[in-house]
Amino acid sequence: MAATDPLLTGRSSRPPTPATIEEWLAIPEERRAELIEGRIVYQAMPGLVHGTVQKRLGTALDLFDRPKRNPDEPGGWWISLEVDLAIGGIGCRPDLVGWERALHPHAPKADKRGVITVAPTWICEVLSKSTASVDMGAKRAAYHRAGVSWYWLADPHHRTLTVLRRTEPDYLVVRVAGAGERVAAEPFEGVEVDLARVFEMDEDEGSAGEQA
Repeated sequence: MAATDPLLTGRSSRPPTPATIEEWLAIPEERRAELIEGRIVYQAMPGLVHGTVQKRLGTALDLFDRPKRNPDEPGGWWISLEVDLAIGGIGCRPDLVGWERALHPHAPKADKRGVITVAPTWICEVLSKSTASVDMGAKRAAYHRAGVSWYWLADPHHRTLTVLRRTEPDYLVVRVAGAGERVAAEPFEGVEVDLARVFEMDEDEGSAGEQA
């Protein structure tokens, strides 16, 4: 009989039971857990660079976070940071999220568990060493399943912004912009985002954020 037989090793050959949304939500927020493909995944605490890029992108898009007063001005979105979502079969807390008000006249509300199940129109993740593989892999697939129309990936290490638009069967890369560019990227064409400012760091700041 093989040495790996469960009867000899005492281990079950059955796969582990997938974790639930409720189990994920019971974990304190400061432990930075997400529910990815049935597994609880813990992230490293974000470094200074990660948090700075997240804040600056949110600030650059702040004009959209209001009712659209006229066609020539930005507006028409609900934009927030790190909202607990249960979409596309995962439980996640994206860096930036936005719902288009034309599709969602009222701000999405959490259900009785404390999680929003309405898929955002747009999501942005800031890549870091501890999250990049999940952001570009399992999360990308889940966001596509959920119907998220646009997915941005902000990469502080390479100082690039990648803009993905939902198509079938996968997202289409419509723009990759570098730190020296000003971009009016869909779905926020009404405002130019200065990527030099978004990714601007001095040497000490850059070193402080590398581990995240």
